[in-house]
Amino acid sequence: MTITIHSSFLPHLDPEASLAFYRDLLGFEVRNDVGYEGMRWITVGPAGQPDTAVVLHPPGVGPGITDEDRAALLEIIAKGSYFGVNLASSDLDATFADLEAKGAEVVQEPVDQPYGLRDCAFRDPAGNLIRIQQAG
Repeated sequence: MTITIHSSFLPHLDPEASLAFYRDLLGFEVRNDVGYEGMRWITVGPAGQPDTAVVLHPPGVGPGITDEDRAALLEIIAKGSYFGVNLASSDLDATFADLEAKGAEVVQEPVDQPYGLRDCAFRDPAGNLIRIQQAG
């Protein structure tokens, strides 16, 4: 039996801004864009990796989510303290320079971490932390 990671979920606050970040800055493919009652779920992923995706979703929707829950989620997202995703690049420094030049919000420039990775970090338009590490 093999278990793989297929999709990760990140909230968006503005679907067009998030789409521009993931498609235009990171270069991800748009695999699905589903609208429902004025909301959008957008699935994006790296080219050539059809089995790996990030689903950008409206925060705080689903059964059992109260208005109070939704307000708390939006507050956490606004602080940039919600979830993020870790990506890898074959050339971290070139990726960092490219994203910085395109206007991505830099959180951390490339640095050698004491735990053995070299990585950098950005925020997407919703405030999600996007860490990128040097691949193998």
